[in-house]
Amino acid sequence: MYLELPRVMGHRGAAAWAPENTLASIQKAADLGATWVEFDVMLTGDGRPVLFHDDNLKRLTGVDALMARTPYSRVKGLDAGRWFSPDFAGEPVPTLDAALDLVWDLGLGANIEIKSTPGRDVETAKATLDVVAAGLGRRRRPPMISSFSRMSLAVARVLRPDWPRALIAFKVPSDWQTALEALGCASFHLSSKVLNPPFVAEIKRAGYRVAAFTVNQKRRARELIACEVDCLISDAPDRIASAIIPLDGENGPVSAVRQAGR
Repeated sequence: MYLELPRVMGHRGAAAWAPENTLASIQKAADLGATWVEFDVMLTGDGRPVLFHDDNLKRLTGVDALMARTPYSRVKGLDAGRWFSPDFAGEPVPTLDAALDLVWDLGLGANIEIKSTPGRDVETAKATLDVVAAGLGRRRRPPMISSFSRMSLAVARVLRPDWPRALIAFKVPSDWQTALEALGCASFHLSSKVLNPPFVAEIKRAGYRVAAFTVNQKRRARELIACEVDCLISDAPDRIASAIIPLDGENGPVSAVRQAGR
């Protein structure tokens, strides 16, 4: 499966500049020049796909409750912006529908991470795919579906085999190549801490794209581009893009970085 990833992708929108996984964060990423955004999707207690990262609502809304046990009627009234800054007070937890409408209106690519709460891998994947498919239409490009959950990715492969998929991992699983092949993945998304030139080369020889998360330091961004990582997922996509743009000149990013490092 062919996939052209952006050089830099906004993480949870632009999480350094706006509250993560909100419409404001997606808009901010676009305003900063990002062409793709990544965001997390999980289910409310009554099965509504919303953008959120944590199992518990407390860090981002101040309410000590599990997302998996909270109905959407309550979630929609929570403030997911005040924790970040008073400027974002009242920013809601967005539905996947609303996020996709904004993404498509802005002309962005989307990397949807299925972030299932325990035991809801299949349910979350199905609900997410249904919402995306309902709004996709013929003229909109399908999003990338990514997840740490192999079960969620297996569901995606069965239900939407033509949509690109990516396995995410903090540590390199011993069976990574078998897993990527079995799940029909186009890309492997890994913590930037575990990536090095030989391993990146091995992944690419196997036929997969490589994305690194979460890359917020300019020096590390240049190192990763030098070893031919395809995509840097960053909370500050503007800062990382500015660090590597000069490297994408006539000589290509790899040679330019190597020359700069001499």
